[in-house]
Parts: sequence; C-alpha cells; structure tokens
Amino acid sequence: MDTLQGGQFGLVLQQAKAPLIVPLLKFLVVVCLGMSVMLFVEKVYMGIIIIFIKLFRRRPVKHWKWETIKDDVELGNSAYPMVLVQIPMYNEREVYQLSIGAACGLSWPSDRIIIQVLDDSTDPTIKDLVELECQRWASKGINIKYEIRDNRNGYKAGALKEGMKHSYVKQCDYVAIFDADFQPEPDFLYRTIPFLVHNSDIALVQARWKFVNSDECLMTRMQEMSLDYHFTVEQEVGSATYAFFGFNGTAGVWRIAALNEAGGWKDRTTVEDMDLAVRASLRGWKFVYLSDLKVKNELPSTFKAYRYQQHRWSCGPANLFRKMVMEIVRNKKVSPLKKFHVIYSFFFVRKIVAHIVTFVFYCVILPATVLVPEVQVPIWGAVYIPSTITLLNAVGTPRSLHLLIFWILFENVMSLHRTKATFIGLFEAGRVNEWVVTEKLGDALKTKLGAKAPRKPRLRIGERLHMLELIVGFYLFFCGCYDLAFGKNGYFIYLFIQSVAFFIAGVGYVGTFVPNS
Repeated sequence: MDTLQGGQFGLVLQQAKAPLIVPLLKFLVVVCLGMSVMLFVEKVYMGIIIIFIKLFRRRPVKHWKWETIKDDVELGNSAYPMVLVQIPMYNEREVYQLSIGAACGLSWPSDRIIIQVLDDSTDPTIKDLVELECQRWASKGINIKYEIRDNRNGYKAGALKEGMKHSYVKQCDYVAIFDADFQPEPDFLYRTIPFLVHNSDIALVQARWKFVNSDECLMTRMQEMSLDYHFTVEQEVGSATYAFFGFNGTAGVWRIAALNEAGGWKDRTTVEDMDLAVRASLRGWKFVYLSDLKVKNELPSTFKAYRYQQHRWSCGPANLFRKMVMEIVRNKKVSPLKKFHVIYSFFFVRKIVAHIVTFVFYCVILPATVLVPEVQVPIWGAVYIPSTITLLNAVGTPRSLHLLIFWILFENVMSLHRTKATFIGLFEAGRVNEWVVTEKLGDALKTKLGAKAPRKPRLRIGERLHMLELIVGFYLFFCGCYDLAFGKNGYFIYLFIQSVAFFIAGVGYVGTFVPNS
C-alpha cells in the first residue's frame, strides 16, 4: 500500500513538473539573476567611486571648510560651542565604566560640555553601579548628568528623545552619541565639531568603528570583514557623492537644530538612527564621514547576540523603506538623482535585494535546479557574478583574505535570518518591532574563562539547536547527494560544504561561549 502511495506521489510530481514546477523555477531563476545583476552593478559602481576617491585623495578636510577652534583671550571658553554627549545604556554591567570614562576624558573645555548618561537599566544593582560611577566623575569636576525613566517606551530612541527634553540641553549646539561599549579618543570633538561650526549645511559628522575584539573568534573576524566593507566603501562613497549615508547610531555628532528640524527621534522602527538620517537628508542637510577617525567598540561574540542584532539591522531598514518610500518620492527639497540614490541604491539594493538574493538564490533556487535539470543557471550567474561581488567585499579587510571561503559560508548562513527579518519588516509581521539589546561582554569572557580556556561552546541539546539552520542544512545536503549521484554540473562540492556550515550553526557551535558561573 505504502509503495503504491509513493508511486502515485511520484507520478503526480512528474506530471506537475513540466506545466508547473519547471516554468516556476525558470521564472525564479530569471528574477534572482536580475537581482544579482543589480547587486553586481551597485558593487562595481561603488568600487569605481572608491578608487577615484583614493587616487585623487578626496578627503573631507579638502572638500569642506575645517579650521581648528582656537582659544580667544576676549571670549575665553565661550569661543567653543556647547556640546552634549549622550550615552544610552541598558543593563550594561560589563562596559558602562569604559564608555563613561571615555566620554568624561574627552578634550573640551569643562564648562562647554555636558555628559548625559541615559540609563534604562531594569536591574537595580546595575543602576546603582552606573549612578555611583557618574557621581565619581562628578566629584572630579565633570559636568555629568545621570538620567533615568520610569519606562522603556521607544527603547533607545525613546531614551534619546527624553534626554533632549531636559532644560540644560537648550544651551547646547551639538550632540555626540556613543553606545555603551564605545570609547572615543580624547580628540574626538576637536576633529568633528569644526566641520559643523564652519559649514552651516552639515547636520552630521560620523566616525568609523574600530573593533577591539575582532580576533576573539572566527565569528568576530567574519563580522569585521562585513563591517569594514560598510565603513571603507559604502559610507565613504555616500559621503563623497551625495553627502548622504545612514547614521550608524553611535560615534557621530549631530547639529541639534538639524535633529529638531527633522522631527527628532522616532521609535516607529528598530533603526531610529537611519530614520533620523533619511528625514534630515530629505530636508537638505548634508553628512560627512571621517574614515580616519576611529572609535573603539565591541563586536557581539556570541551567536545568540549576533542573530538578534542582525534581525534588528535587517528588519528595521526594510520596515523603514515601507514607511518612507512615498515620502521620499514626494519630497521637493532634494534632487531626483538623490531621491533615486536613497530609494534604489541605499534602500532597495543594499537593504532588501542583497539579503534576499544571497539566501533565496544561492541556498534555495540554485540547489533546486539540481533536482530539476530542465532548468539551467548560466555560469556567469552561478559563478562569475558572486565571485566578483565576494572579491569586492573583501577589499575592506585585506588581512582576512585567507578567510574568504569561511566568510562566504558564514554570510550565506546569516542570510537566512536577514531574509526572514527583511520580509518581516516589509510586511510588518510579528517581530517587526522586536528590540533586544546586543549583549556586550567587555572583559567578562576573560574573567570567566581565563586566557587559555576553551572558547567553543559545549553542545546542549534543546538549548543550542537552531531548527531553521538544520532544515536548510538537510535540504542542501540532500541536493548535494542527488547532484553527486545524478547531476552533471558539480554543484555538490558547494552544496556539501555549505550544508556543513548550516549544520555547525544549527547546533550552536559558532562564536564564543560564556558559562553561567
């Protein structure tokens, strides 16, 4: 009976193959090839621009007016603008001292700077520790304010918005923002504020991130490769061509007048930083990116923390695109070319197409063509374009070129979550506004494990299993076995290796492991 049913299912499948499955798969291949070409053109375009920038040494200090703020005998310290430094935090036991200490160590006249610690912590012990740290710096003569709320409405955006309402903020001209794990160098304000002082149309000066724990494990090295490309190429190109790029949410200085004109902080998405940047840009404000100004910070080193972060970073932009696309189209203050750049390049290709094509094409459609040999993917789409895109991505981190294969496999695994998050954002599904603060370990890992302790996680069944990764891994492994037995295109080599990557992620054997005690 079972044999008969199996034969009937196979017969139905064969009958549906020609009129339904083959045309559908061919259509999906064409769509994916089209998205691949879009991404390829975008990467090549940015590559050409960055070469031009490097060859002609187009540095911001040459394009924009920049002069050191000098002491004035008559004016005294009033020659320096008032600067507010905001540090939003939430249960940051491991890193709160680092960020507060770095902010209090900024070189700027003490009567022209206000440090504002926005503590949304729900752990009373951590709250007390942060408040004591603020009091310690206040006793040294630092103008530091410890601010708390009775709720966490709006998460980070809500805390920043509430922080701007205090009466002492009215005397400030600019606001610098640093997340709890960021440690600016003492000269940070001296290098950023002059751009804002001498150029009235600049709203934002953004610095680059420098990762203090990039060598902690293989996963942090992979993150460094992805983020270095973002800072080395994407931010640099946006700044040099359209004076627009996405605010990174930290390590930047805003003109308060521009921030207010753009409508202030909004919590309608999980990317309040990008939301503010787009709104300010639509009002004609310009942004400057300083690639040579680096601010130390920490990469998430546990797989759980990284997954949550990538969900937020993928879901938020897609949701913001849904909310703002028509507002951008109708805008009258910026040129059609800039609107096209924001809608097509910044949002559609980089924030939506890039995630979807990576997973859908290379982890779903391409393996499916093994099972349906009537559908062929041209070699330029299966090999040449992804290889070129990968090499262009690698320019940001030359020291990690030998890890390129691992980076490809890891990015394909993470594309599963990014694609899921992108669709959640586009369709405003269940977890669209989910905000989980990225866990920072600081020196906790060294303290708990010791310098020579093993860093790989111990497998705990049920606690560390990730079913989506395992399902995709089994699918790729099955397609690899089928291709090895019946196929002719040799995809099985890639399919087996990629399935192993999904299996490794599926059992949680990625990143560092921090014991509970």
